[in-house]
Amino acid sequence: MKYYDILVVGAGPAGLAAAQAAAASGRKVGIIDDNPQAGGQIWRGGPASQSDARARTLWLALHDAPNVEFLSQTRVLYAPAPQQLQVQTPVSGMTLHYQRLILATGARERLLPFPGWTLPGVTGAGGLQALSKGGYPVAGKRVVVAGTGPLLLAVAATLRARGAEIVAIIEQAPMPALARFGAGLLATPSKAVQALQLARQLRGIPYWTDSYVRAALDDAMKTQELQAVQVQRGSSIVTLECDYLACGYGLLPNVELAQALGAATHSRKGQTAVSIDSWQQTCISDVYCAGEGTGIGGVDLALVEGRIAGLAASGAVAETETLFRQRTRWRKFASRLERGFALRAEVLALAEDSTLVCRCEDVCHGDLKTHSSWRSAKLHTRCGMGPCQGRICGGATELLYGWRPAAVRSPIVPARVASMIASAPEETPDQQAAQ
Repeated sequence: MKYYDILVVGAGPAGLAAAQAAAASGRKVGIIDDNPQAGGQIWRGGPASQSDARARTLWLALHDAPNVEFLSQTRVLYAPAPQQLQVQTPVSGMTLHYQRLILATGARERLLPFPGWTLPGVTGAGGLQALSKGGYPVAGKRVVVAGTGPLLLAVAATLRARGAEIVAIIEQAPMPALARFGAGLLATPSKAVQALQLARQLRGIPYWTDSYVRAALDDAMKTQELQAVQVQRGSSIVTLECDYLACGYGLLPNVELAQALGAATHSRKGQTAVSIDSWQQTCISDVYCAGEGTGIGGVDLALVEGRIAGLAASGAVAETETLFRQRTRWRKFASRLERGFALRAEVLALAEDSTLVCRCEDVCHGDLKTHSSWRSAKLHTRCGMGPCQGRICGGATELLYGWRPAAVRSPIVPARVASMIASAPEETPDQQAAQ
């Protein structure tokens, strides 16, 4: 058993910022993350190795702090009691006790079904980027990057830097919406600079707006390997040969842990996020949430929200007006991002009756569209009951059918029985006598 004054779940930008702010008060702070290194998805590979100076600064401050403890490769299974989390490490399970909890669980990529999306070679945009950062060989491979959002540009830049041939970047948003978003970058000069840097890195790569992937195609011999993608470009249909299709339609907040704890959530345009007050506090008095879990907003908003949450959890809230103003500024950026890259109806209508929606349980669109709720679909088709527990198909079904899961099943992630047994509370003599 371990006890922390403040426990932070997630070691991405929001989690690290929250931990640093909380640790400055002298409180005992714990940071848990399921990855081997801190940094989350945005600072993958460790904050110390990032070009972003903020990552290095946070890491140095936390690494040297005597009142901060990192628990890497640690996953939260469930909450056995108030102010407790049961977790699993690579070798055992244990119960963590806390006075205050800060959730900085980040986001995952949204994938949407279309004909051929399950072919080998079709990946999430962020997924292929993460693989390439981890050493997966993409040099010399032809890659089509498709979907929506600025992430596509960052993915293409990463893949190109590792030797991939980017055939084209396919953006579903129309040019007028992108132009309005671009003009709005003047309100956030740092983002404008990033955009110019990416433009230089991607010089010469076709960037097709008002376009989307209709289907991924295998060869005539049906080898079940990706050969090309069919793209709707304006009023024309174009076929692009490629080795990989990296396709992503934005991000979804990871809210499973918050929901399991009983925190309230809200849904907006197919995105469920944790509801918070001005101090990043959830409806549970000792639980806070920061970063993408409260809504997709990017690293700058995550850092500000994390710092506010850390200060609030530690009681050091004397000078936060500047942080509130910064948060308002970055929330406005997030709103412009949402409007500029809103999904078009055609993308949501690509799935055919035979197109798989739940890949874990092989459930097709035709089997799901007749159901009225997530619960009904689960009971009749096992949709969402496979290894990913709806983390992939759940985001798609929320957009396609308007479903929201009614509850989160525990354990939140796959768990070893030994981990749960090892951290189970021992029975008291009175409990044993009652049996």
